[in-house]
Amino acid sequence: MRRILVLLSCLTCFSCLKEETDPIPLENTVNEDIASYQEVGSIGLGGLGAAEITAFDPATKQLFAVNNSAVNKIDVIDLSNPAAPTLVKSITLTTYGGYVNSVDVYDGKLAAAIESTNKQQNGKVVVFNTTTLAEVKVIEVGALPDMVTFSKDGKYILTANEGEPNDAYTTDPEGTVSIIKVADYSVKTLNFAAFESQLATLTAKGFRIYGPGKNFLKDIEPEYITVSDDSKTAWVTLQENNAIAELDIVGGVFKKITPLGFKNYGAAGNEIDPSDKDSKIEFRLADNVFGMYQPDAISQYTYNGIPYLFTANEGDAREYTGFTEMRRVGASAHVLDATKFPTASTLKTDAQIGRLNTTTTLGDTDGDGDFDAIYTLGARSFSVWNGLTGDQVFDSKNELDKKALESSVYDDGRSDDKGTEPEAVTVGRVGSKQIAIVGLERADAFAIYDISTPTSPVFVKLIKTGDAPEGVLFIPASKSPIQQSLIVVSSENDGFVKIYKATKL
Repeated sequence: MRRILVLLSCLTCFSCLKEETDPIPLENTVNEDIASYQEVGSIGLGGLGAAEITAFDPATKQLFAVNNSAVNKIDVIDLSNPAAPTLVKSITLTTYGGYVNSVDVYDGKLAAAIESTNKQQNGKVVVFNTTTLAEVKVIEVGALPDMVTFSKDGKYILTANEGEPNDAYTTDPEGTVSIIKVADYSVKTLNFAAFESQLATLTAKGFRIYGPGKNFLKDIEPEYITVSDDSKTAWVTLQENNAIAELDIVGGVFKKITPLGFKNYGAAGNEIDPSDKDSKIEFRLADNVFGMYQPDAISQYTYNGIPYLFTANEGDAREYTGFTEMRRVGASAHVLDATKFPTASTLKTDAQIGRLNTTTTLGDTDGDGDFDAIYTLGARSFSVWNGLTGDQVFDSKNELDKKALESSVYDDGRSDDKGTEPEAVTVGRVGSKQIAIVGLERADAFAIYDISTPTSPVFVKLIKTGDAPEGVLFIPASKSPIQQSLIVVSSENDGFVKIYKATKL
C-alpha cells in the first residue's frame, strides 16, 4: 500500500524528474541508439558553395538549403523520405543583394539573411512563406548578416551582423545584432558602445580589439547566436574578439561581454600536432603556446535551471590585403624571446613548431619587439560554458583530433592551423538522452557526444560527411517526417547534403 501511495505522489508531482533535467515532450520520447546514427540519404546541389546552411519546415516536410554556387538561391528539398531527398524548387535571391548566409524556419515562415552586394553596407532579412515560397517581408539589418535565427517562441528574428572590413581595410562597418519583432517586423539594430569604457578590463581577460585603427565598435564581429528556452536571452559569439555577448532580447540591450581567455597547449591533455611538414602525426605539448577559443557556432541546453553554452572553437584570422595578422613561428621576422624560449632556434624548425600559424597581435607582453608567448587561432575543441557565470565547465581538450586520427580522417595538412577545425555545433534530445553534434570542417566528419550531464560530455561516435561540413542541423523525432530524429549535414566544398538516422530501441 505504501508503494502505491508513493507512486501516486510521484505521478502528481514529477519534481524528481524536473531536478534531473528539463521536461521531455511526450511526443519526443522515441528511444533510439545514439551510437547507431548512419547515413541514409544524400543529395548533391552543385559543388563549391552549393550547400552551406539548412533549415527544416515540419509542416511541409521541406528542407531549405543555402546555395551560393552559380547564383545566390535557396534550394527547396522534399525530405518526406529522408532516404531519397528530392530537389523540388529554388528561390532565387539575386534581386535582394549578395550571398545568402543563413536560414531559419518557424511556423511556416522562412527567414533568410542576405548580405549586400557591397558587403560593407547594410544587409537584409527576407521572410518567405514556406508553402507558397512567396515573399512576406524584407527587413534591413546591419552589415553582413552572417547568421539568422528565430527565438524559441517565434516572436523574434535575430541576426548576427558581422560587419567585416573591405579587402583594403579602408572601410569597416560596425558589428551589430538586429532584433526583429515578427508581429510587425519592426527592427532594432544594436552595437556594443555601452562596453567601450570596459576595454582595459575586457582585454586583460582575453578580449581582442585589433587591426588598423583599433576601433572598438568596428572591430567587434558577431558570428553566431543561440537563444534561451524562454526566448528572453540570447548569447552571441564574437569570434575574432574571443568572447561571448549576452543579449536581453525583450529589453533590446546587451547585458555583458564575457572574454573566453586562452587554452594552454602546455597542459596535459591539450597536446597538439603543430606541424604539417614533419611527415607524421604526433600530438605533443607545446610550452608557452596558447589557443584563442574564438568560437563560431554556439548552442545552448538548460539543465537544472542553468543554461549551458556549447561552442565550436574554430578560430578565425583577419587576412586582408590591407591587414594580415598571421605569421608562422618559423618566419625570420617572428623573433622569440630568448628567456621564454631558450631553445628558440630548434623550436622554429619545421619539425617542431616552426610551421605553426600564429597571430602577431598578441604575445609581446613587455613591448620589446620579440614574442614572450605564442597565440594561435582556435582551440581545436568544443567547450561548455555556464551561461549565467561565463565560467568554462568543460573542454574537449584534444579529443576531437585524436578521434579523427583513430578514424583515419585527420588532415595532417591542417596541423599547422586549427587541426580538425570544429566549426558547427548543435544540441538535441534523443529519447531520454541529450546529445551534442560537433561538425569538423577539416576532418569532413561530425562527432556525437552524450551531454545528458552537460558538465561531463561523453564521446559516442565520429561519422564521415561530405567535404567541409558547414552546417549541422538536428531534427527531433517530434518534428521529423518519419517520427525519428534526423541529423542533416551540409558541406560547402562538394555541395552535398547528407541525412543520418539512428536505430530505434
